[in-house]
Amino acid sequence: MIELHTGSGPLHVVGLAAHPDDLEIACGGTLIRLSGRPGATASFLTMTGTPDREAEARRAASEVWPGADARFARLPDGRLPQLWGAVKDALHAFADARPAPDLVLAPRSDDAHQDHRLIGELVTTVWRDAVVLHYEIPKWDGDLGRTSAYVPLDEETVQRKLEILDACYPSQVHHDWWDHATFEGLMRMRGVECRSRFAEAFALHKAVLGL
Repeated sequence: MIELHTGSGPLHVVGLAAHPDDLEIACGGTLIRLSGRPGATASFLTMTGTPDREAEARRAASEVWPGADARFARLPDGRLPQLWGAVKDALHAFADARPAPDLVLAPRSDDAHQDHRLIGELVTTVWRDAVVLHYEIPKWDGDLGRTSAYVPLDEETVQRKLEILDACYPSQVHHDWWDHATFEGLMRMRGVECRSRFAEAFALHKAVLGL
């Protein structure tokens, strides 16, 4: 088992999402854990969302990471590939206005959803010197694949993540896939893979190891 440690110094995290709730579903536990580090800061950018969904995402961001800087590009849901230039511009504007991050969380570049996939493809062209962890989102498409990096989670963090999802995203609870069994089951499976009770998993394509 290879473990990657971010060290003990200040940490700046960037979280990128195509839609409100992507970050909390995929890596809410990881964000909760990282937010407890002294001096750690976070900036989130969500590409799409109605005003109501944006309000949900702002509340969720404040719960997983109090004080996080949450921003929204307000592009149309499901249409990001045809707005390639606008997406690229939004990512660069977001990056240029903030400190260089130590860690970037973004969708997988092979995600079946076109909005997720585009952000996953573009992220490493914008942030070239940060560790990029590509997160996974369970969905109808059945696109879960092999992962290469894990963040173990304890029971308390898992339950806190589930509470935030239900409390902050009432517009989504009617979906047949939205329940604790879905989210907790995936975290349990990824925990098995890294010898932990629970975990969130990521694809890590490139990293520099300071040995």
